[in-house]
Amino acid sequence: MTLPPEAFAAALLPQGTLDELGPEFDRLGRRYSGKVRENFTAAGERTIVVTDRISAFDVVLGTIPFKGQVLNAVATHWFERTASLFPNHLLRVPDPQAVVAIECEPIPVELVVRGYLTGVSSTSIWRAYERGERVFCGHRLPEGLRKHERLPQALLTPSTKAKKGDHDESVSKDELFRRGLIAPALFEELEQRALQLFAFGQAEAAARGLILADTKYEIGRAPDGRIVLIDEIHTPDSSRYWYTQGYEAALSRSEDPRSLDKEFVRRWLVAQGFTGEGAPPPLPDALRIEAAQRYLEIAEVLLGRPLQPDLRPPLARLAANLGVG
Repeated sequence: MTLPPEAFAAALLPQGTLDELGPEFDRLGRRYSGKVRENFTAAGERTIVVTDRISAFDVVLGTIPFKGQVLNAVATHWFERTASLFPNHLLRVPDPQAVVAIECEPIPVELVVRGYLTGVSSTSIWRAYERGERVFCGHRLPEGLRKHERLPQALLTPSTKAKKGDHDESVSKDELFRRGLIAPALFEELEQRALQLFAFGQAEAAARGLILADTKYEIGRAPDGRIVLIDEIHTPDSSRYWYTQGYEAALSRSEDPRSLDKEFVRRWLVAQGFTGEGAPPPLPDALRIEAAQRYLEIAEVLLGRPLQPDLRPPLARLAANLGVG
């Protein structure tokens, strides 16, 4: 969906995007602030507010209009579509930028599934391959692969779940076991289920003219002992999406595939010389609008319908819908 310029005139203003939540939201419960999500826990439930903040290289960069609404809608869609494959924490959706979920104990491992040899960060599988490394997170890679080429098979390349402000670390499963972060039996179960989820997501994306190149899943343990998906699933923040059309031509010309995710912002940052160290450059309004249009477009493709964002001031709307106004 393409929004008219006047929609962005208000959304680009500080009150037009959801960045910070005031102390009145603490009535929802004990607060934990992530890079993008604000979490409030009370009575066995977690209220998760998806802000418009955007992060890359584990650094918060600013806000993108309507981004929180897109992430919330897409994650909710995928949670509902995949519940039979892997149960999740979702209970209800009281606002376009919020969900109420089961409070879970997070498992300190991210399940990163990669289907393609790609990435721009120094810790990506492509950068490792480019440096001559042929073993990545315990997986041996064949010679002769090109950037953005499909891997012989999808790989689970786990990472540690870093504390806020630190960087996640890609490691092998044996390293996870050595550090005592997860039991081998549980990891083997999660590996199979993550690969199954990824295959489902790839098939769904392909039916919509997209390639799901990679993604990450976060896992938690519910109070009844069940292992469930938490956080988000197959969103343009947690996943790389490319258009199927033009992919082969781009690969043959050693060009980047046309993408519909925040890789667009990452590439801009790299072009400015920023890869996570020091202060990030401010995001120009033109870039923020282009990113917002891309988020809205991928929501429309994945949901199979246009996502009409709620244009009301987000803070007041959210406060009213969550009962803290």
